[in-house]
Amino acid sequence: MASSLGLSGTSRQGPPALEVVLLRNGMAESFHRVHAVVTDQRGRLLMRAGDPQQLSFIRSSLKPFQAQVFVSSGAFDGQGGSERAMAIACSSHDGTLAQAREAFQVLWRADVDVSFLRCPCPKGRESSLQHNCSGKHAAFLASCKRMGWPLEGYLNRNHPLQQEVLNRVAELLGIPAAELVSACDDCGAPTLQLPLCQMALLYAHLGGGQLPTLERLARAMQAHPELVAGEGRFDTELMRRSLGLLVSKGGAEGIQCLARMGEGLGLAIKVEDGSSRAKWAVALQLLKQLEWLTPSAQEELEEQFLIPMAGQRLEVRGELR
Repeated sequence: MASSLGLSGTSRQGPPALEVVLLRNGMAESFHRVHAVVTDQRGRLLMRAGDPQQLSFIRSSLKPFQAQVFVSSGAFDGQGGSERAMAIACSSHDGTLAQAREAFQVLWRADVDVSFLRCPCPKGRESSLQHNCSGKHAAFLASCKRMGWPLEGYLNRNHPLQQEVLNRVAELLGIPAAELVSACDDCGAPTLQLPLCQMALLYAHLGGGQLPTLERLARAMQAHPELVAGEGRFDTELMRRSLGLLVSKGGAEGIQCLARMGEGLGLAIKVEDGSSRAKWAVALQLLKQLEWLTPSAQEELEEQFLIPMAGQRLEVRGELR
């Protein structure tokens, strides 16, 4: 049932937060407190656990929405490339040769030199192309080249590129862009501080099928999950098993967002202490509750992500209501 509070509600009453427990030989060792919310494209709160207004930075879960300009500006179509370029633009990749090559191809087709990248070179690596955000940055630069915007300073909040990103996110949320609070992410690009319910709303739009640009990005992520994260990583393994029904994109500090394709439903998760293992455990528990995965896919993912090592298991207590 939809909440009468909507996205502007301020009440903290409701179902309690979820708890993730790390069990060692069946005995509790560590605990994580987690908030989660499901919304539709109208912003109605359909289900929740904990505080739907929980504020956090959306971190890399913002990437599909930052990539909108790459598509809407014509930069992607102008390159004549494959969907792989859109997938790498939305990625937090491992920096493998294949992934770095995809980011390079975005720059090469746009006739932009790699030296313009402002994401840092990871320690022990040889190039900024191996940074997990290089695809996003390459798409940023390709968009600037297409639109005639300066390549220098493309990460500044006041740059035309970042202003366009803010405007598009604000439009999806139905709020003025001036109300969006930003901070610098680890790669140097702006990220946004949002209530959890607004993160879920963004993903409801991503899966809604009503906005062509977001539909193209979502389908590219599904078609090439190996570029979005990497072998053995949660987003990649989940989308591989979702039968084309889910888009998954995590962010640092305990953020996990998912879209149910074709139904316009978004699920957003925040772990208070920033734990990755806890967000994966909660995501799988809620996907089971929502029946968004087949039993065989559920079993395979639980075996991979709920058992950190021999003698340990993650258990989720609580549910969406």
